[in-house]
Amino acid sequence: MKRIRVGCGAGYSGDRIEPAVELAERGDLQYLVFECLAERTIALAQQAKARDPQAGYDPLLLDRMTAVLPACARRGVRVITNMGAANPRAAAAAVRDLARSLGLNRLRIAAITGDDVVEVVKRGDFTVTETNTPSSRLAGSIISANAYLGAEAILPALAARADVIIAGRVADPSLFLAPLVHEFKWSMTDWQRLGCGTLAGHLLECAGQVTGGYFADGPSKPVAGLARLGFPIGDVAEDGSAIITKVAGSGGCVTTATCKEQLLYEIHDPAAYVTPDVVADFSQVEVRQVAEDRVLVRGATGRPRPDRLKVSIGYADGFIGEGQISYGGPGAVERARLAMAIVTERVRATKLECEELRCDLIGVDSLFGWVPAAGVSEPYEVRLRVAGRTRTLRDAQRLATEVETLYTNGPAGGGGVVKSTRDVLAVASVLIPRAAAPWQIETLVA
Repeated sequence: MKRIRVGCGAGYSGDRIEPAVELAERGDLQYLVFECLAERTIALAQQAKARDPQAGYDPLLLDRMTAVLPACARRGVRVITNMGAANPRAAAAAVRDLARSLGLNRLRIAAITGDDVVEVVKRGDFTVTETNTPSSRLAGSIISANAYLGAEAILPALAARADVIIAGRVADPSLFLAPLVHEFKWSMTDWQRLGCGTLAGHLLECAGQVTGGYFADGPSKPVAGLARLGFPIGDVAEDGSAIITKVAGSGGCVTTATCKEQLLYEIHDPAAYVTPDVVADFSQVEVRQVAEDRVLVRGATGRPRPDRLKVSIGYADGFIGEGQISYGGPGAVERARLAMAIVTERVRATKLECEELRCDLIGVDSLFGWVPAAGVSEPYEVRLRVAGRTRTLRDAQRLATEVETLYTNGPAGGGGVVKSTRDVLAVASVLIPRAAAPWQIETLVA
């Protein structure tokens, strides 16, 4: 039975680069996928593109390509990535120029566009999934709107023999599903096999999470070699079954436990995982250890894909002002609580317009609230964090400064103040007709 080996070289924008090089050189791959685009990442990229029309793609794109392209070209490994972010065309041009500088002539680089639907969303009025409110309420604050394209947007580039395929917003598992559909000649209505391919993609998409990175939890779940964690490989058969593994000798582990945790990651309903390609059903999946660092997964299926595409909207939603200060020694917690009360009273007294205000004692109550434990004394040091959301930058700055004034206005012993302000980039979702997001492909040759 024909098999295809697909590796994941990154699970987010800032991921490590060395494991991808190891995959390119020693993974015996046909495809290397870089999944680098989170929901807020693309909105930030749109902001960068607005400042510079040649920017807006992943800032580590050229670093990653410099590291892996020579080995990929030498071994015939094709690269698929969503590092194009807000500007796949500029990303493809940059990679073309890089390939020429590396002496990799005749390398074919494809850019996939069409996911940017900001004008569609601005002109229409859709329902925001999270709030069940009209998207028109976001008018004037929308920064980006990108539809989740599926595997079919990548297939023509694969058929055109592109060596590097650079997209913007493509659904994470679709990046891995596309080469399987291409190589095995699966029909885009073979819901059972599309479900299997989506399962493989979902297990691979977060890179080191499935090889023990996010799984590791001290002595209760020990994982060796995390400092040089190996990234995963999917050895996929034509029937859709897959072996999840990694390069021999690399750090981490691949076990039934690591795969089961990743299987459930970000899955609302295991029987109905909605993607642009298929509504996948993972409820009857078999996960079985067949050898060290080799786990067989099979048994996924699927139902027809949804009629509409999900769109991730990035919009401006005010500002956050933040200040932090530390207290140490006897009575540290008591003095920090007094400082918290002072800032809270100052916010009211100065009529500072703050829509949300949060005060935390880091190490005491910032995660779970104040829950006193028997036999545990108060900490000898504590850090107060005050953060508030405001409609204006000026109010955010005022809030941060109120924490700084604790230096001389009490209580005693405060130090190490840090203050900052930032704009809030919020994310919302809507559904649009598929026809509203037509994709296009442009191919460049080094």
